[in-house]
Amino acid sequence: MAPSSRNLQLKDFRLIQAIHETGQLGLAAEQLALSQPAASRMLAHIERAVGGPVFLRHPKGMTPTPVGETLIRNGHNLLNGLDRTLREISSVSEGLAGTARVGSVTDGAVAFVVPAIQQLKKTATGADIHVDVAPSDALVEGLFRGEYDFVLSRIPPSYDKRQLEVRPGRHEDICFMTRAGHPLAQNPTAPLEELAAYEWVVQAPQTPLRQAVESVFVSAGVDLPVDIVNTTSMLVMISYLASSDALAPTPRPVADLFVANKLAGGLAIVGPQEQILVSPYYLISRKNVIISAVATRLRELVFAAMNTPAA
Repeated sequence: MAPSSRNLQLKDFRLIQAIHETGQLGLAAEQLALSQPAASRMLAHIERAVGGPVFLRHPKGMTPTPVGETLIRNGHNLLNGLDRTLREISSVSEGLAGTARVGSVTDGAVAFVVPAIQQLKKTATGADIHVDVAPSDALVEGLFRGEYDFVLSRIPPSYDKRQLEVRPGRHEDICFMTRAGHPLAQNPTAPLEELAAYEWVVQAPQTPLRQAVESVFVSAGVDLPVDIVNTTSMLVMISYLASSDALAPTPRPVADLFVANKLAGGLAIVGPQEQILVSPYYLISRKNVIISAVATRLRELVFAAMNTPAA
């Protein structure tokens, strides 16, 4: 009768491995915290299960038979695979591995999500992180569909807030970004009238950023620019700024990132003399939905960053 896998257990393979490493049944038993009679009975059980001797006994020790060599080789692979599996399980449960899926508005992604991921990756090198940047309505819809573990967004009025865990958020402080050689580039701030005199590259009407900017201009009695390019693409915005005298209303952390890295041949920031704040976005999760340990760690790092006073 051929040996059956049901006749052998992991403890049997551990004993075979220990005997192979030590060459002595007594030493193998000591390594596994067994009595020598117990180890001897286990070895006899193994040899009955495989239908022949696993080790040859010599005065100086024990050497494997061809059957034993097969058990040692495959047992080594089996035990190593089990150890790897257990390490992976431990990493996942401790938030050192696994998958996290995050959605964010642009400001939150740049200011808080990216630094939090970098902090997480110092210990969780095996973590698989997915980040989407999108408008708030798309983010919250994705959250309810289970596409995200958490999002940084505003809450559209059509969603039931009772199903959400909402943590305090941040306002977006808006500045204007332009190419480094722009006529306004040397000024730290500019009146609204001067800003309105140039072409704009800006998010579409009805978006929170566009509404906040327009509201400040209308309240101040300043006409909005007639010449506007509407886009949600940062790449289109940067390309347009680099080759024109256009201005782009931009969340300040995003503008700081582009200017500091001298993208597109160099960009500059011009602040409006009147502060422009977009309605706040929040850190949002679904209630009663369990997320992975690594997603939980990332969420807490984002929340801690959002609650750290700006330097």
